[in-house]
Amino acid sequence: MLQIIGIVVLFACVFGGFLMSGGSLDSVIEAAPHEVLTIGGAAVAALLIGGSMYSLKSIGGNVGKIISGPKWKPGDYRDLLCLLFLLTKTMKSKGLIALEQHIERPQESSIFKRYPKIMADHFALTFICDTLRMMTMSLEDPLQVEAAMEKQLEKHHHEALSPANAFQTMADGLPALGIVAAVLGVIKTMGSISEPPEILGRMIGSALVGTFMGVFLAYGIVGPISVRLKAIIDDEAHFYHVIRDILVAHLHGNAAQVSVEIGRGSVPSEAQPSFQELEEAINNIPKVE
Repeated sequence: MLQIIGIVVLFACVFGGFLMSGGSLDSVIEAAPHEVLTIGGAAVAALLIGGSMYSLKSIGGNVGKIISGPKWKPGDYRDLLCLLFLLTKTMKSKGLIALEQHIERPQESSIFKRYPKIMADHFALTFICDTLRMMTMSLEDPLQVEAAMEKQLEKHHHEALSPANAFQTMADGLPALGIVAAVLGVIKTMGSISEPPEILGRMIGSALVGTFMGVFLAYGIVGPISVRLKAIIDDEAHFYHVIRDILVAHLHGNAAQVSVEIGRGSVPSEAQPSFQELEEAINNIPKVE
């Protein structure tokens, strides 16, 4: 919602200020369609030239986040803490054999099936299961496990930032593409140099719309989209950091509830459940089958 309000305020302030100063939008409206086609088309073409199929698919899959915001909500963090409590408690109380049935076939697991949103996230599910699988293979050095998990997190975060980086690259190039559009307009104007001054003035004004559109789109829309998307990706990364912190705390020999409490401290403040809320959620978990 804030993004929609921001766009409305942007247009109102920019074009409203122009009108209040005595300007006319006739030239802008007349030139806007072909200028946007030139600048926007060139920007998309540059994205296709410099991108890959993977990055283009990532852009399509992440555009909705600009409005909807981060994927993980406060309830999801609470569910994650409960899920990891069950897994670490199962490992401590019932042993590795009892845990294997859950991490080898998570889709059939009585634990994972309680948290479908987490199970639907491919990276979160794989991250949890692969780390626990390493533990069942006798890799129990907390430092080694943490280093391995950190490498996975860095790789995933780098890949997740691909759409935001693509938008930022586009924003960086739009002012220059606006100049290209303006130069083409000037070339067109020079071909009509014999026309009366009022016609030449209108043509020059139309050409300058290209420079305006390039700068306006870069710093008013595409640049902020890149910043917004990067902030969302960074916010979502906290969810996976909580997984790391809890599993590493478990390897240090802490009880399941202590490990989860350590993980609770890593939850972003706006999504962090209180100690009492987490304790109540854990106490309300049905008995593991």
